[in-house]
Formats: sequence, C-alpha cells, structure tokens
Amino acid sequence: MRGRGSRGSRPEGRALSAPKAITVFTRRAAGRTDEAVRRVAALCAESGVRLQVPGDEMDKHGFEELPGTTLGTDPDATTDLALVLGGDGTILSALRRFAGRGVPVFAVNYGAIGFLATIENSELDEGIRRALAGDFEELAIPALVAGDERWLAVNDFSFHRRQDLRVAELGYSMQGTEIGQVRCDGLVVSTAAGSTGYNLANGGPVLAWGVEGFVVSFIAPHTLTARALVAAPDDVLEVENRSSEEPVDVTTDGRIVCTLDPEERMEVRYRREGALLAQLPGSSFYRRLRDKFGQLAH
Repeated sequence: MRGRGSRGSRPEGRALSAPKAITVFTRRAAGRTDEAVRRVAALCAESGVRLQVPGDEMDKHGFEELPGTTLGTDPDATTDLALVLGGDGTILSALRRFAGRGVPVFAVNYGAIGFLATIENSELDEGIRRALAGDFEELAIPALVAGDERWLAVNDFSFHRRQDLRVAELGYSMQGTEIGQVRCDGLVVSTAAGSTGYNLANGGPVLAWGVEGFVVSFIAPHTLTARALVAAPDDVLEVENRSSEEPVDVTTDGRIVCTLDPEERMEVRYRREGALLAQLPGSSFYRRLRDKFGQLAH
C-alpha cells in the first residue's frame, strides 16, 4: 500500500497498485552504481516488473545487454516509478523531470548526504522489493517557477554575482511592494525541501516539510539589516538587478539557466503541485533532519 501525501504533509493512505514499469537514473560517476543497476534488474525480473534503462544510462555503464530490461528507452517515456541511484543532485533532476506527471521518485542514496533519499544504499535489496510491491507513501513536494514558468525549481532559485564582477545590487519586492535593495553576492529563494540547502548555509530558517510558503535569504549581504524572509504561498516575489552594468546569473537547483541583465526583473512564484517523492511508511522529517545533519552534543 502506498499513500498520496496531502500538500506535502500527512499521507492519506489511499491504496495504489504496484508499479508495472520503472525507469532507472544513476549518479554522474557510474562506478558505484554499476552492480546496483544489475541487482535492480534481477529483482525486477523476479517480480515481473519492466525496468527501463535510458540510452545515456546504457552508455554511462557500458551496458550492451541486461537480462529482463528494456534498453535505450527515452528518459521521458511513460513509467510508473522513477528509481534514482544517486545523491541529491540526481534526485532533484528526476523530481524536476517528472514534476506534474504523477510519477513518484524512489531514491537510493549513493551521494554524500542524500537528504531527499528514500533509503540508504545499504538497504538496497529490501528497499527495491518495497518499491516493486508499491509499499511506500507519496509525499507531495512543492516547487518554485520563474521566467513565465519556463523554469521549475524543487530546491531553490538563486541569483548570483559573477566571480569576476562586482557585488550584485538586488532589489526585491513582494506583492508589488518593494521591501529593500541589498548589495550582496546573491539572493536565494527556497522551498521547504530546499531550506536545508543553500538557504541553511546563508543562515536562513529551516522549514519543515508540509509548511507552505518559501524563504528569501541573502548570500554574503553587505549590510547588517538584511534578514531572511518567509513568504506566504500565494505571494509573488520580484527580483530586480539594480546594477546599470553587471549581469547576474540565475540558477535552478544549482544549475545556471539564464542571466538577469542590468535593470531586468524576474518573478518567482510558489507552486503547490510540484513533484512526488517516495517515502517509507512512518518516515519523519525531524528524524531525517537529525540523522542527516548530526545530533546535538550531549
């Protein structure tokens, strides 16, 4: 049984069928996951579940054949479940790919932290069997959109000065009301899921999963008055590059997607219907936070 989460909070426990087709995605460096993919293929064959391996995954691992699998599929092909063997970057990529498509992402941590991972790689066999049986819950992860919804972020949007240029001068407004202008290295807009990333490094607040809204925080502000702001979900943030000469890079979950030219503006909006993250029954955000970021010293 797996339940579909309600706006990223408590699962409703609605029974859904086990997946019939799974598409696998792995971390950029393939070495650590070669054998894991083969093991997943064997478990899928035992369960009668079709494992789809996209062409770039074939090339990455050097697979010419893999019993019981469909090789060379389109990564965007129809599937019931996206299986990720990787760290948070690979997980985020899959969440963006399947955002709005009703396809949950079941992630096995092969990265450094793996805050978004469903299970650790030491639990591979048990975890994959649960995935194949549909024994997990779906947690709705909200997103952020910008550029007339051309770009979607699961973790955050960030506005960065370029390393070889002067500090950025960023103005920011909420619901048409200008809040301030800050000279800084950048500005980060993060979801609750992303609040433990770049935002946390900036000294911004951690938002528990299920909290609706987003955080605006600053990278190395050149003022004592710049403070992080938690915005309501229906509020619209507008960021303006106040420099008359220097462009600012815009990133989505750590990837540069465009440039904000001098005196150009961009709106960022919160989207409740983002992506679906697979979680084991009984999973707790607070336990995850404690285990991934360390416990307080006694």
